[in-house]
Amino acid sequence: MPVVLYVLASAVCAQGTLEFMLSGLVADIARDLAVPLSTAGLLTSAFAVGMVVGAPSMAVLGLRWPPRRALLVFLCAFVLVHLLGAVTDSFAVLVATRVVGAFANAGFLAVALATATALVPPDRTARATSVLLGGVTLACVAGVPAGALLGRLWGWRSAFLAVALVSLPALLALLRSPVAPAPGRTSAPGRSRAPGDGSPAGDGSPSGDGSVSGDGSDSGDGSDSGGGSPVGTGAPPGDGAPSGPGAVLPGRAERPGARRESRALRRPRLLVTLVLGALVNGATFCTFTYLAPLLTRTAGFGEDRVPLLLALFGLGSFAGVTLAGRLADTRPTPLLLGGGTALLAGWAVFALTAGNPVAAAVCVLVQGTLSFAVGSTLIARSLSAATEAPTLAGGFSTAALNTGAALGPWAGGLALDAGLGYRAPLWVSALLVTAAFATAGTAVALTRVRARRPFRRGKRPAPGTACDEGAHRETGSARETRSARESGGARKSGGARERA
Repeated sequence: MPVVLYVLASAVCAQGTLEFMLSGLVADIARDLAVPLSTAGLLTSAFAVGMVVGAPSMAVLGLRWPPRRALLVFLCAFVLVHLLGAVTDSFAVLVATRVVGAFANAGFLAVALATATALVPPDRTARATSVLLGGVTLACVAGVPAGALLGRLWGWRSAFLAVALVSLPALLALLRSPVAPAPGRTSAPGRSRAPGDGSPAGDGSPSGDGSVSGDGSDSGDGSDSGGGSPVGTGAPPGDGAPSGPGAVLPGRAERPGARRESRALRRPRLLVTLVLGALVNGATFCTFTYLAPLLTRTAGFGEDRVPLLLALFGLGSFAGVTLAGRLADTRPTPLLLGGGTALLAGWAVFALTAGNPVAAAVCVLVQGTLSFAVGSTLIARSLSAATEAPTLAGGFSTAALNTGAALGPWAGGLALDAGLGYRAPLWVSALLVTAAFATAGTAVALTRVRARRPFRRGKRPAPGTACDEGAHRETGSARETRSARESGGARKSGGARERA
């Protein structure tokens, strides 16, 4: 993997730390700024809303700049607003810094996801995505406990300052990263390059079957269909992205415009994948938000054990994104079906065995692994479903995940308020995963129905779709039948002439 990916992951880790660690600092913030605890809790809601709204809008803004400039602007904004938040005595200013910081975080993650896929060949998209999302899981494992420790020793302001300082190495590394095209990835389909610009001579856009179409790209069968090596780079065909310290960020010319990306987002496959991601992430955060009271009041753990169990969940999430990175590029469907089924069963088992401390600890680890394995695979699939819209796809993926992160805890809170007990969020998580399966099943059924009726209302299906392939098969069989009839008629006519 290119070194730049790990630089981006370190920045994502710093941003994720501040997102998750606030739950352990809310009481100190409320006491220091003289606001009610419920009011201080709005800092979490403000960040979530900023992420949902900011992801698409900041992704569009990021399209106006080269990737490095966009990443630098978003990361600088994130650092500055949290430096301001660390020194302010006004709660209103602190809320404003959280909203602006969420916008910056959303924009950075959207551009970083697009950059990650541009730095590697198409068959390593999931691996690159898992490296980037590994920063989020490391935030759960190390960042959140470290932030809580800093807050306990030197106050909540020290935790804000530490997050800003941790972001500085990534900022300096991005400043030193050269901008150049990445081998194996090009601009929008149909646009060619001049020789020597470091890009392939074809359109380079992935086709529906996962291969790359174009006169200078891979033909899908492993053979080169037109000089697949990047012109002027000396790289062999299929060489892939650079992986050493000299790995570079793609330039602005390698990305399609906002209008073209917006059109690519209309694909039903992408929309379904985003809905699935929101539901699965909603299930994860529904339980994660109320995990501490579940572990202490149902499983019987002491308060001092909760940070260790949260770190255990973080270790599971890290294992999950690593597993997805290994398998999602080659076997995404078995991973989603098998992992989703295990995830659904796991929430039910967790709910039934939550009173046993050992079983609860095992379920925390297993569900963390399964949740992030399925979730990161869905993110990778959404990026693969919209290769012509990498930045906006990354933005909408971020928005979908944060929509789930906001709705899941809300649904779990409703179950708690209804007096259903601390196991109730686990059952709500199971229901959300069930809804994801129902959504996926409905989408598959509708796709098959459309494939069987390709010429309904006199409209020919778009080239490259399943309906179009079905139409070609139907047309081919019709041609064979017509040819057989014509040849049979010709034989009958010949026999009649001979008898005459």
